[in-house]
Amino acid sequence: MTNKKIYDLEERTAKFGEAIIEFAKKIPRNVVTLPLIGQLVRSGTSVGANYCEADDAESKRDFLHKIGICKKESRECGYWLRMIGKAVPELQEEASSYGKEVRELNLIFAAIRRKGGKTKS
Repeated sequence: MTNKKIYDLEERTAKFGEAIIEFAKKIPRNVVTLPLIGQLVRSGTSVGANYCEADDAESKRDFLHKIGICKKESRECGYWLRMIGKAVPELQEEASSYGKEVRELNLIFAAIRRKGGKTKS
């Protein structure tokens, strides 16, 4: 694995989405958790999907809009992780570890928006 891979945001967001899917499979299904699982999977996987769209944006304005969506979705994912931690206390520690990645991604997207443009040439 090269250093470029470590900083590849498309790969990082895809791996995050995959991890969220695997985490969601561990959550016991009941009347409380079913809606939370759906929301978590939707927001957690949409971070990477929206980053792919941003990477293929047709204009700088379109890019910044889609990066903004990535930021919103990552923040929303953090919310659902918190709710799952509350609903299933035995998974709270694992949910918190994914919450750390969500916060990092959110900061990255915020920095990209502040910078006002693409991170690649």
